Amino acid sequence: MSTKSYKDFEPKWITQAAPADSYRSIFRWGDPEFVKYPKESLYKMMKEIFEMTDEDFKDYRLDPGFDKVKLDSLPKLESEHIDALKAIVGEDNVSQGDYERLSVAYGSTAYDLLRMRQGKLESLPDVVVYPGETDEAERIVKYAAQHKIPLYVYGGGSSVTRGVEPIRGGISLDMRKRFNKVIEFNEIDQTITVQAGMSGPVLEENLNKAVERFGAKRAYTCGHFPQSFEYSSVGGWVVTRGAGQNSTYYGTIADIVLSQKYATIKGSFKTSHYPREATGPDLNQIMMGSEGTFGVLTEVTLKVFRYMPENRKRFSYIFKNWETAMNAAREMMQKECGFASVFRLSDPEETNLMLRLYNADETPLAKVFKIKGYKDMERCLFLGFTDGEKGFSKNIARNIAKIARKYDGMSLTSFVCKSWEHGRFTDPYLRDTLMDFGITTDTLECSVNWSNMAKVHKEVREVCHALPNTVVTTHMSHCYAQGANLYFIFITKMNDAEEFKKYHSTILDAIQKSGAAISHHHGIGKMFAPWLEGSLGITEYGVLKALKEYFDPDFIFNPGGTLGLDLPQEDKRFLKKADS
Repeated sequence: MSTKSYKDFEPKWITQAAPADSYRSIFRWGDPEFVKYPKESLYKMMKEIFEMTDEDFKDYRLDPGFDKVKLDSLPKLESEHIDALKAIVGEDNVSQGDYERLSVAYGSTAYDLLRMRQGKLESLPDVVVYPGETDEAERIVKYAAQHKIPLYVYGGGSSVTRGVEPIRGGISLDMRKRFNKVIEFNEIDQTITVQAGMSGPVLEENLNKAVERFGAKRAYTCGHFPQSFEYSSVGGWVVTRGAGQNSTYYGTIADIVLSQKYATIKGSFKTSHYPREATGPDLNQIMMGSEGTFGVLTEVTLKVFRYMPENRKRFSYIFKNWETAMNAAREMMQKECGFASVFRLSDPEETNLMLRLYNADETPLAKVFKIKGYKDMERCLFLGFTDGEKGFSKNIARNIAKIARKYDGMSLTSFVCKSWEHGRFTDPYLRDTLMDFGITTDTLECSVNWSNMAKVHKEVREVCHALPNTVVTTHMSHCYAQGANLYFIFITKMNDAEEFKKYHSTILDAIQKSGAAISHHHGIGKMFAPWLEGSLGITEYGVLKALKEYFDPDFIFNPGGTLGLDLPQEDKRFLKKADS
């Protein structure tokens, strides 16, 4: 897949599929047959911003990774443990192969991708195990605990926080192959129970086809669609407290989960399945976000929703500046007329890029913007859509339109929103294409209140832009009556993993100093862990340490700094928060 042919010089984009046994098949995103590269106008804009020429795009700056995976590091786990694992899941479901070990070693942050491209394979499991049933996972947990073998879980591999990295070696449970079944569908309660390794598309297909597969009266949806939807797992959503792009209406995964089941050292652990209780602290919420540090998530019961795509109302508007657009968005969220499903506001720099990416710059809209006074690098794009019952959906769209007009927002009809929908799950493919030529893209996000949103936006962007010749886009999403998520994307000329890590750390410093929460939905992992205790507070963080001591005193589960729980105190960052 790609765009129109270039009229002038076209870079040597890699368009062939990555060989099945290659490094590239591991570090590139998604479907091996799918390719996405920038259209010509974007390519020319990048050359100007990054001070590059066509010469820079005639050959690759980084190893494209077509070689067959071959590791120098040999597994260290004794054969008696391998035999014991085979006895639990079967010989065919245990592997110490080079490809299999590397395939579960890293996630999808640019730090991971750059390390793999540079051959810095610092963390590898000793063995990969593919459980198929809950009792198998429970037996593996029991065995690992008895023999004090580090245990990691790999769901979909979309972590951007080093959440899956097996720093201490040991066992990695790969949930993709066999741990992906529907356990129960309950139409009366509107719930579905699935194994934690189930992918987003398989879950959604089951719900959309509930009539045929479960004898249901109607079709359903999960309502959870992160950008990583196609290649992330239900378990990954839960243990990181993730959020989908439709969360403003359906809620984040923390709102959608009804109950969870874990395999722990203490035994099988299942949270309550009731919609509400006043029976002490909520164990469902305590377990969510634990990122595999308390045990292995095996089963999840999710709330489901009626699937009514025919009622969807799409919208897109352009506002004259960020302040006006923020005020309009806040009024829309506080009006108490219901919430849109997707609700996304781009700042001026992101708007500049979005209008090019989604081809609005090639339509008559470009002239209209100029005539109406919507100036480039000042104007802000707002888009989204509504879901739900027909009248409800229509009423929300009507109120959004009314408020947009009040703040001088000009309607762009549904055109831009439809273009965004078309690329919402495929934009990550651009990262691989650009990284081949030494251009790195990554993201950070944070949670803010309306009252400190402008301050956080300004201060974090200033630090991002401290690196010369860098594109820094920001959008507001996952919105609430009290605030929203601010999502920062940076694109810069960089091809060294340690240089990236240093830059990434300055942005996390800025987020914490600004008074924002350091993560809204990406989780913490090992990459954000140094900031967690300082962000939560020493007393508050003590609760997490107490839970770890209860569930895993020997640090068997996801060791190596996840949530900072076994991170040396001198490696933690304590920054004074600004008043918010």
